[in-house]
Amino acid sequence: MGRLQGKVAVITGGTTGIGLATARLFVAEGAYVFITGRDRSRLDDAVKEIGHHVFGVQGDFADLADLDRLYETVAAHGPIDIVFANAGLAEMAPLEAVSEEHFDKIFNVNVKGALFTVQKALPLLNAGGSIILTGSVASAKGTPAFAVYGASKAAIRNFVRGWTAELADRRIRANVLSPGPITTALVAEQPRDAIEKIASTIPMGRMGEPDEVAKAALFLASGDSSFITGIELFVDGGRAQI
Repeated sequence: MGRLQGKVAVITGGTTGIGLATARLFVAEGAYVFITGRDRSRLDDAVKEIGHHVFGVQGDFADLADLDRLYETVAAHGPIDIVFANAGLAEMAPLEAVSEEHFDKIFNVNVKGALFTVQKALPLLNAGGSIILTGSVASAKGTPAFAVYGASKAAIRNFVRGWTAELADRRIRANVLSPGPITTALVAEQPRDAIEKIASTIPMGRMGEPDEVAKAALFLASGDSSFITGIELFVDGGRAQI
C-alpha cells in the first residue's frame, strides 16, 4: 500500500518540473491529485502523462477568482489532505533595475498566490492534513539580481511559522520545501551564465533533479513526517548550508 493511499492532494503549478514530478509520485503512492496550471495544453499533457487519479484545473492562482473555481471543483470530490502550493515565478533584476511591475509580479505569484491557495483550502482540509509551500535557497543566500525573488521566498518561510501555531488545534502541519538549483524549465529561462555561477557553488557539484524534490515533498505530505511542522527542508545539495 502506498504512503498516500486514499489521500487527496492539490498541487498548484503541477504541469512541469517539481510540480509534475510530485504529482506523478503522489499518484504512484495512492493519492488522487488535482493539478493546476495556466497553460491549457501543458495541463492536458500533464494529465495525460500521469494517466489516472488526476484532474487538471486551468487557472492563474494569483487570481482569487481562479482559486475559488479550483476549490469549487475540488469540493465536488470531497475533503482534501494535502495542499502543495508550488506555483511560483522567478525573474532576475539587479537593484537599480527593479521596477514596481517586477516587484508586484513576483510577490503576487509567490506570496499572495501561496497565501490564498492555503487560506481557501482550509474549509476542505482534513484535520491532520499537510500544507507544503515551495521555497528556495534564495531565501537564505544572497544572489545578485535575485533579491526580490529571495525576499518573496523568505516571506513564505514566515507563513508556515505562523500557521504552525494557528492550525495546531486541527493538527495541520505546515512546512516549506526549499530546492536549490533544479533542472526545470523555470531555471532554464534564467541567463545561462547566472545559472552556471550558482551551480558552481553547490557542494555536491551538480544541479538537482525534480524527482529528488518530489521525494522530499512525499516525505512532508505523508505520515513519515508526522512530528514535523514549521520547518524549512532544503533540497539543495548543501548550497544553503555552508
